Amino acid sequence: MIKQAISVLAASCLMLLAACAPSSTQPTAPAPSTNQPAGSGSGSTGEVITLTLWDYWSTDAQLKALDEMFAAYQKVRPNVKIERTYVPFNDLKNKLLMGATAGQLPDLVAIGNPDLQSFAAAGALADISAEIKEWGQTDKYFEGPWSSTMYQGKNYGVPVGSNNLALYYNEDMLKAAGVEPPKNWEELKQAAQKVAKPGVYGLVAAGIKSEEGAFQFLPFIWQAGSDLNTFDSQGTVDAITLWKELVDSGAMSKEIINLNQQDVAVQFSAGKAAMMVNGPWQIPFLQKEGKVKWGVVPLPSNKQGGTILGGEDWAITSTSKNKEMAWDFLKFTQEPENILAFAKAMGYVPSRKDLIQDSYWQNDPILKAFADGMEFAKARAYGPEYPKASVAMQEMMQQVITGAKSPQDAVKEADAKIKPLIP
Repeated sequence: MIKQAISVLAASCLMLLAACAPSSTQPTAPAPSTNQPAGSGSGSTGEVITLTLWDYWSTDAQLKALDEMFAAYQKVRPNVKIERTYVPFNDLKNKLLMGATAGQLPDLVAIGNPDLQSFAAAGALADISAEIKEWGQTDKYFEGPWSSTMYQGKNYGVPVGSNNLALYYNEDMLKAAGVEPPKNWEELKQAAQKVAKPGVYGLVAAGIKSEEGAFQFLPFIWQAGSDLNTFDSQGTVDAITLWKELVDSGAMSKEIINLNQQDVAVQFSAGKAAMMVNGPWQIPFLQKEGKVKWGVVPLPSNKQGGTILGGEDWAITSTSKNKEMAWDFLKFTQEPENILAFAKAMGYVPSRKDLIQDSYWQNDPILKAFADGMEFAKARAYGPEYPKASVAMQEMMQQVITGAKSPQDAVKEADAKIKPLIP
């Protein structure tokens, strides 16, 4: 099964570089190749078992959070040693593919949630449906993050943690223009146009031809009542027309077709845009580098509210010889106190409904916007061909924003490419 699916997955794996927080926000400097909990003796439970893990986390805060998780697990499983290998974000997919072909995979992997279905389809991940059923905790999770762990009705992982998109706004600019943070598309257009002035755009978003652009645009399609499997519809036309009208009016720069999410944050932090679409991973950057007073509200709605899910999933590989202990570790990561500690340390929003009311998120007006968004956060759980469909959507966005094609023609052309790819 692995060999049959590898060629398909290899062709698309590099198209999906924005799994959770998109690629420009991922660290690029290598971290130490292993990160083990201290005191990994055999304890009283028998022989030492080593669980191997691949992930792409490398910041000091992330490594500290992993250390603490490993140490907490080893207190209850003193005979288990976790041997972690750092793999750069842009290399992890290829490394998993090569490992699947050679039968040389770790026991565990942390992967962006849009990627899980591709690797499940390739046979690289273990089916843990029976374990999940016996565990009986699925009803405690938001639909978005849980759907990201499923493929063809089977379960291949559990959520690590989640994030989503919201609308950041410059408090002083909106106040000076006499506008409130927008709640719907019409208010968004009016506010962006009213605030815009020479040197300052009303709104900035990532429209780059990459998964980052798709990540930022998909919520607008959903808010308009459309989706990838109904792409050639008025909702999609309305969504891209909104962006086109903002650009044509001067409220949004034509250069968004070249901007990734970090570029967007830099413009907003420097006071060159009054509002931006972005995720919670930008909060530390704005707190450190931002020169403006800012707030966050949910993305403005249209026919319905909606935002997009980012984050990672834990998975057990299909070649693991320690599946039982690997599943024991995954269950440990999902205990409420461990989810809360890890989410706070990593900058996640909890994937569990019963934890989202924790005061850490609800009492902070910035974090609350992202916490409240989890109810509507939708996963890119479109199957293994999603990366190709995403490229077609990205091309449509570029064509309309640059004026190369009308919204109707560009949507229809993209739909012809997307329809065979999305069930």
